[in-house]
Amino acid sequence: MTTPISRRRFAALIGLGAASAALRPTLVLAKPPAAKPKTAADAIVRLSSNENPYGPSPAALEAMRESLDLAWRYPDERVDQLAATVAKLHGVAPEQILFGTGSSEILRIAGTATLGPDRPLVLADPTFEAIRRSAKIRGAEILPVPLTADYGHDLPKMLAATPHAGLIYLCNPNNPTGSLTPKGEVRAFLAQVPKDTTVLVDEAYCHFADSPDYETTIPLVAQYPNLIVARTFSKIYGLAGMRLGYAVAQVPMIERLAAEQAWDNVNVAVLEAGRASLADSAHIDRTKKLILESRRTTMAALEAKGHRTIPSATNFFMVDLKKDVRPVIAGLKEKGVEVGRFFPALPTHLRVTVGTGGQMERFLGAFGAVVG
Repeated sequence: MTTPISRRRFAALIGLGAASAALRPTLVLAKPPAAKPKTAADAIVRLSSNENPYGPSPAALEAMRESLDLAWRYPDERVDQLAATVAKLHGVAPEQILFGTGSSEILRIAGTATLGPDRPLVLADPTFEAIRRSAKIRGAEILPVPLTADYGHDLPKMLAATPHAGLIYLCNPNNPTGSLTPKGEVRAFLAQVPKDTTVLVDEAYCHFADSPDYETTIPLVAQYPNLIVARTFSKIYGLAGMRLGYAVAQVPMIERLAAEQAWDNVNVAVLEAGRASLADSAHIDRTKKLILESRRTTMAALEAKGHRTIPSATNFFMVDLKKDVRPVIAGLKEKGVEVGRFFPALPTHLRVTVGTGGQMERFLGAFGAVVG
């Protein structure tokens, strides 16, 4: 349009209701054609990425649908609202919360903010690998420390690895082993870390830890300016595909991390889903109960067949096959069951995500056929 709308024409548009539509467009989504339903026999069972098979809360799904009317708005207000909700949950100030596109972004910016050629990364081996990418980008030395005999972080050796660590990364409970590092050891470790070394505790799987020997480190943020705690909505909240995570730290550390981020990095839909997820405690309780029950029964079935498993505090577990797991991974995939990848530090251990009861039955059947 090259001609301005006159007052008379504008009044006519209002009469037709067009002005309202122009000021607040309505998004109409056509329904896709119905796909041919797959049977349980031909569907792939995906037990490879530690996803939540029960998905998001119904309230979160509804919140995302309703958020489409806000697609034209920048997310600032929704960021503030979710920050206030999360801060209240953890007993911290909203300014101590920083959102990311999944906790993976929190790990990335923590690495870029703290690592460098003279500031190494210290981490367990094996553990979640994403933080290594930031170290490589920053030209930082990577110092892996093997887990203890019971698959916990060897905190004394991690502390002694270098006096000049830029960042020490703790995934607790740990991925890929599913194991946890006892709370007393973590507290003693934090008290000894040099003030100029940052500690990042990744608590992606904290909701599945049902051991009295586990505790979140978020309350300790008030005591340690060099502590960052990462959380995600990908696991217990079932929003892995939507990408939302957050950091909890003291304000100066949050400001340091925020300087590494793009503005408006999280979208309105996932912010609304996050708030709805936190409010639906009943869905979370049901999901957790189902996952923990499937975890218990599947691990017990494997143990009964003589396969040793690592005690798990997560929504996945590892089983020791006493042989190279790569042929088993390939054999299970041929039978329609995808499991975790090969981990060089634990070449005989198979990582399996906990799925629904039916999915775990499929896994056990395929496992029996492949392993014997």
